[in-house]
Amino acid sequence: MSVRTTSLLRFGALALAATLALSGCAGAAAPTTSVTPEADAFSTSDVWVKAADAGMSAGFGELRNDGDTDLTVVSATSPATSAMELHETVQNESGQMVMRPVEGGFVIPAHGAITLEPGGNHLMFMDVTSPLLVGDETTITLTFSDESTAEITAPVKEFAGANETYEGDMGEMDMGSSESGH
Repeated sequence: MSVRTTSLLRFGALALAATLALSGCAGAAAPTTSVTPEADAFSTSDVWVKAADAGMSAGFGELRNDGDTDLTVVSATSPATSAMELHETVQNESGQMVMRPVEGGFVIPAHGAITLEPGGNHLMFMDVTSPLLVGDETTITLTFSDESTAEITAPVKEFAGANETYEGDMGEMDMGSSESGH
């Protein structure tokens, strides 16, 4: 065999091996990644957090979904608290309005919005670790069901309400206090 024939045979063998290797990979399932994470369709308006020196507080505002599928907020965090919960206000068996963690998260309908408001759905700051003073801002990071996240910057405002009743082991908890003018 000549050097040229040996080289052609080696090249042919390499080409065949490469073709077989590539065709074998085609049948393997590749990991899927969401091209458009849920957070890309998300926006907010009028978001704010209740002032509190310590104890509990809450975040409110409108959460919007400009996408074609429902979005689900499954959790929230903030550097101002050691723990946050997604809460709803519902009527219990005795007819009393109580707050409790919402099961399954907040579902924001496609091309729609949900409103977080005192006396309704809200983001609950369970244990304020840094005072939330009127005029300051805090950040809230929302996590969606696809694990994408959105960070919100919310101003801190005074709110005279917040004498809510809690269901379960939360009992009656202090929603924090704040001094006006901070």
